[in-house]
Amino acid sequence: MIYELMLARRSVRRFKPDAPDRALIKRLLEAAVTAPSASNKQPWRFVVVASRPRIADLAAEVRRAVDLIARHVEPRSEAAFRAYGEYFTRFEAAPVVIVALYRSLTVLSDLVDDRLPDAARTRVAAMEERSGLIGVSMALQNLLLMAHELGLGASGMTGPLVAADRLRALLEVPPSWEIAALVPVGFAAETPAAPPRKPVGRVTQWIEDGA
Repeated sequence: MIYELMLARRSVRRFKPDAPDRALIKRLLEAAVTAPSASNKQPWRFVVVASRPRIADLAAEVRRAVDLIARHVEPRSEAAFRAYGEYFTRFEAAPVVIVALYRSLTVLSDLVDDRLPDAARTRVAAMEERSGLIGVSMALQNLLLMAHELGLGASGMTGPLVAADRLRALLEVPPSWEIAALVPVGFAAETPAAPPRKPVGRVTQWIEDGA
């Protein structure tokens, strides 16, 4: 059952050295692209990095970005930030890293004329940006669930985006695309415990007739 799969999935950050074969990675991507998207534009692309030297290069750029930021964090918080920043390079331990890309759903912004007020234009641009990002996010959830179903470990990481500009250059990402997340994938070398979750009642507001 899908709910049991959701409950059992964990974010894995430690991996065995053996890489999953290409057929397994392809099944993850096949699951990813079944996700819904606004106007069925499917605003996603995936870069599969299976080169350990290239993964190490990506991690090195993230470390440089973390170090730059740390030198501008107030002294009393610098050590804590550096410890936190170490999580941003955990993908380096994985034999495969899937880089998820997205682009804005630029449809409405191409249709409106120059007389549209700036505030409305800003809202349109934000809607189009979020449409692309939400689309790839749903694809990523499919990917993560399929990874667990196939006996693989994976996690979605946005921390590395502190070095997004350098990652883009290393991966030769086209100008119209953005990096949404990095997903390290491999055979898990850990079994993380279930993290606590906020109760549904705490995160839900109901609006009903007669309220």
